Amino acid sequence: MFRLLGRKTSGNVQKVIWFCEERGLDYSSEDYGRQFGNTDDRAYLDLNPNGKVPTLVDGDVIVWESNTILRYLCNRTDDATLYPADPGIRSQAERWMDWQLASLNNAYMGIFKETKKPEAERSAATLAAHSADMAAQLTILDGGLAGRQWLAGDAISLAEICLGPIVHRCLGFPIELPALPAVRGWHERFSTRPAFQTATS
Repeated sequence: MFRLLGRKTSGNVQKVIWFCEERGLDYSSEDYGRQFGNTDDRAYLDLNPNGKVPTLVDGDVIVWESNTILRYLCNRTDDATLYPADPGIRSQAERWMDWQLASLNNAYMGIFKETKKPEAERSAATLAAHSADMAAQLTILDGGLAGRQWLAGDAISLAEICLGPIVHRCLGFPIELPALPAVRGWHERFSTRPAFQTATS
């Protein structure tokens, strides 16, 4: 059984839960996070020196960073469905996974942190800057989805598992966004999957 350490309200933890549910893996989900007071103690830091979630424990193997956990689980379980063996198709999934961290994440985290503050303490300028960045990044994603159902090939892949919970939150932020018809249609397709609903409920 895999042990998944992390709070279920984390978008990065939800990625891993979605994968495990989608593939029917035997796993346990354990509450870890700052609100539980257990990610800055020595025992957790010995597993994950960043003190962040999620962390995956597979026997003696410890894996951290959510996108690396997704790749590990695919390789560990020989999953060629969500992680296609064809290098070209796999590269399509991986580039969007990397894009999530390198491009989307800054705006996502900026808006997340700003909107968590009491309204009187929020910076309108900071929120506006992150909102403009978010709109620009989601427009890139919309272009990547134009004329296609999924981000990599003809079926759902790790690209959806990685981006889905994050984009789901982005679309729910109290900010103004472009129309994003391709992104919203894509969101509707994956958000009906029971495994996604379990991960994000």
